[in-house]
Amino acid sequence: MASIGAAGRQQPPLNESDPAAAQKRSAAQAAAELIEPGMRVGLGTGSTVAYLLPALAARGLHGLRCVATSPASEAAAIALGLTVETLDQTGELDIAIDGADQVDPDGWLIKGGGGAHVREKIVAAAARRFVVIVSAEKPVDALSPPVPLELIAFGAGATLAALAPAALRGGTPPSPDGGLIADYLGPIGDRAALAARLSAVPGVIGHGLFAPEMVSEVLIGEDQGVRRMRGAKP
Repeated sequence: MASIGAAGRQQPPLNESDPAAAQKRSAAQAAAELIEPGMRVGLGTGSTVAYLLPALAARGLHGLRCVATSPASEAAAIALGLTVETLDQTGELDIAIDGADQVDPDGWLIKGGGGAHVREKIVAAAARRFVVIVSAEKPVDALSPPVPLELIAFGAGATLAALAPAALRGGTPPSPDGGLIADYLGPIGDRAALAARLSAVPGVIGHGLFAPEMVSEVLIGEDQGVRRMRGAKP
């Protein structure tokens, strides 16, 4: 999963000792090649996006306008010379690129290991094309818990009881917008039904289940290169 602190002040550093580092880099570089001058680009959060940002900056494309999904991504992008604006300033995005914690064969995702999943979902929905970049261990036969949640603080105990089994994520800072980060810990089963159940509980700001209809393409970094998996979003 993405680093727990990924939504905080510091983007996860590039970790070349990570066995998946080369796979993350190759997926990120393939995604960076999709960007053209003048595009409005959504930037995700997490350890794979940490490879995307320098790959994108190195291309030196003119007129890019980027929207970051966390303060960490924003700070890292600005430090690399990328222009970062708010989503309200850019409006519809041409493309958004982000990582994922799990990808199943039907294209469902679990995201939010870094706690920025609500912003990530808003940015993905605002993009005409949403591209997911992952290393080879992230595709799974079936999604498994935990499913990240963002909750409002008021009545959090009652919210967690309605979501049971669920728990606050210990030692985790709030989301970029101040929400509490928790995890649903029960079986997933019917993904659409669970997504609807989680969304229907008062006090839930958002959850980390992303439907295939949100995803245009998944780029999977493997030892032999990059494998492409088509999503359901046109």
